[in-house]
Amino acid sequence: MTTFQKFSLFLLRVATGWFFFYAGITKVLNPNWSAAGYMKGAKTFVWFYQWLLQPNILPVINFVNEWGLTLLGISLILGIFVRLSSVLGAILMLLYYFPVLQFPYPNPNSYVVDEHIVYALVLVFFASLRVGRIWGLENWCSGLPICARFPRLRNWLG
Repeated sequence: MTTFQKFSLFLLRVATGWFFFYAGITKVLNPNWSAAGYMKGAKTFVWFYQWLLQPNILPVINFVNEWGLTLLGISLILGIFVRLSSVLGAILMLLYYFPVLQFPYPNPNSYVVDEHIVYALVLVFFASLRVGRIWGLENWCSGLPICARFPRLRNWLG
């Protein structure tokens, strides 16, 4: 991989990380934020999203949204646990995609593909290329004694 390619992937990883971090931390810092409004408007898998709105489940959903986005962003910015966080982030993006999908239109300006699908694909791309090893903390972390002792951990680092 050329230096320009590495630099481009580094910039894409950090910019995407900032995007997710900001989306998450604004939810964490807003005590009135809830995923309820988004899920109430579900157009696909309505039964599933209505089930998630139950009073004993909604706080967990809110927590996963707030901290999942925030930690995904931190992971991408620092370049650590990128493979694991990217896979989980792609799943989260699909969970954001389906409520707005009124097949084949996720929104009035899109046909089948919207920003959630693009984000999911970028995250899968990050996981497949192990971009945390490009100017990220994963190279350092993979050299730690715990990774030598548990080699499978190194695979999920990135």
